[in-house]
Amino acid sequence: MSALAWIALVSLVVWLWLLLGQGFFWRTDQRLPPRAALEHWPDVAVVVPARDEAEVLPLSLPSLLAQDYPGRAEIFLVDDGSSDGTGELARSLAERHGGLPLSVVSPGEPEAGWTGKLWALRHGIALARAREPEYLLLTDADIAHGPDSLRELVAAARGGGGFDLVSQMARLRVASGWERLIVPAFVYFFAQLYPFRWINARRPRATAAAGGCVLLRTEAAERAGIPDAVRQAVIDDVSVARAVRGSGGRVWLGLADRVDSVRPYPRLADLWRMVSRSAYAQLRHNPLVLLGTIAGLALVYLAPPVTFVAGLATGSAGAAWAGGAAWLVMTGTYLPMLSHYRQPLVLAPALPFTALLYLLMTVDSAVQHYRGRGAAWKGRTYARPEAAPEQR
Repeated sequence: MSALAWIALVSLVVWLWLLLGQGFFWRTDQRLPPRAALEHWPDVAVVVPARDEAEVLPLSLPSLLAQDYPGRAEIFLVDDGSSDGTGELARSLAERHGGLPLSVVSPGEPEAGWTGKLWALRHGIALARAREPEYLLLTDADIAHGPDSLRELVAAARGGGGFDLVSQMARLRVASGWERLIVPAFVYFFAQLYPFRWINARRPRATAAAGGCVLLRTEAAERAGIPDAVRQAVIDDVSVARAVRGSGGRVWLGLADRVDSVRPYPRLADLWRMVSRSAYAQLRHNPLVLLGTIAGLALVYLAPPVTFVAGLATGSAGAAWAGGAAWLVMTGTYLPMLSHYRQPLVLAPALPFTALLYLLMTVDSAVQHYRGRGAAWKGRTYARPEAAPEQR
């Protein structure tokens, strides 16, 4: 066989292995486990780090204030040095909508060695612990929750699994053309890297969480030293999950149906910044891992359409057949995620182009790191942030 045919065949073999051997990552059936019938509902403190969130807060905060929770719950919004009136807006929304009690605090600039979000969480969690809640709900300022979200999370955590951390991957906003092309793939790639079934198994083979919605048992947070133990992590959700599991806790992660991100990413530049700010941290800032990632993305996602078209053009039946079959398997695995996001299924064959964009974003993330710009978010730059700690 020609070299082109060999490349196509290897890509096909990899895709068959991904289809059957990577925790069925492409399935979207990992939803909240069966909830328990609770006689006593534990106290919960909701901690919301917020920096310059005046644009999205009117869409998200009222959903937290309106939580239909049978037990005692209150919200701590940590205004992390906002310049757009985030704190004042939060207070006015609470006065207008009522509901759960809200406290707004401002911790000041983060100390050396802390990322901004984790610094804000540190202060919010410290205030919350004074109320001695059994659970902490850590949720981002752009996340809107269904009215029974907190009830469902607590019931799932207290169910038969006895989970110390329950996290839901919020449904990200998909409205613009670029969002349709890139956002479902973001969750697809995350699930491929951290198969939810492997995370949720009795004998887990992977560990991760989704930072937008994390219900954490307070005792487990203290045992794991959260947030101090992960204070430099840019990929804080994965770091928190690994710290909890490393200290003996049980972790669950799945897709959400009524937990939604309201943050818009209408332009390619917006999505580019979202991905590139942490992509190289995911690779532990290792240039060899970066080269391996580039080669892997090229073989897995770019080779199938390239070898298919080149095989047809050159008359290489083997390359065309194997490349086309690999592309077909890839397309099929992407369909469930597009369906979850209620997007046209005809977008599935375009996944190689989206993967190429992610490859370029990852390279750009490395370039920015070596230029000393590191991860940048809302006016703060972390020149050499730490990646998530290794799983223990």
